[in-house]
Amino acid sequence: MPDESCAIPLADILRAANELVSVGLIKDYALGGALAAIYYTEPVTTYDADIAFIASDKTLSEGIPAINAHLQSKGWRIEREHLLIKDFPVQFLAASGLTEEAVRNAKRIEYEGVPAKVFRPEYIIAIAASVGRHKDFARIEQMLDQTKIDKLLLDDILRRYNLKLPNK
Repeated sequence: MPDESCAIPLADILRAANELVSVGLIKDYALGGALAAIYYTEPVTTYDADIAFIASDKTLSEGIPAINAHLQSKGWRIEREHLLIKDFPVQFLAASGLTEEAVRNAKRIEYEGVPAKVFRPEYIIAIAASVGRHKDFARIEQMLDQTKIDKLLLDDILRRYNLKLPNK
């Protein structure tokens, strides 16, 4: 995870996500994307935080505006598709399919005293394979090189979602 000297207000982001759960706006969440990968690997440059969430109801179209309104009432600003906390962009992404499974199976952690959840490395790899951008393939390679992977779990996830790793 990033250290306290970085410009990412991660503890504040995690506190906000926990509050969204406690007020019932979301059922669950986990940190995804590059910041989740950094939990397991050497740091990389990232420009936002991705929080995948499971909506508290099935009407996702109502979920995100309610999340935005709640966080704006706490001093967050909106800029395009991001919410900004201390000028750092955060995306709250409604989870479904693979990302919902990743949230449900996320690893429980504590960051600067804040309880949180982070995607397991096998899900980070599978999600990167499903997106398929150049930076996602680089993330897969980094995760495979630097992280202990449960190969059986990864193979199961890839099979169930009909995904393939690059060069496989």
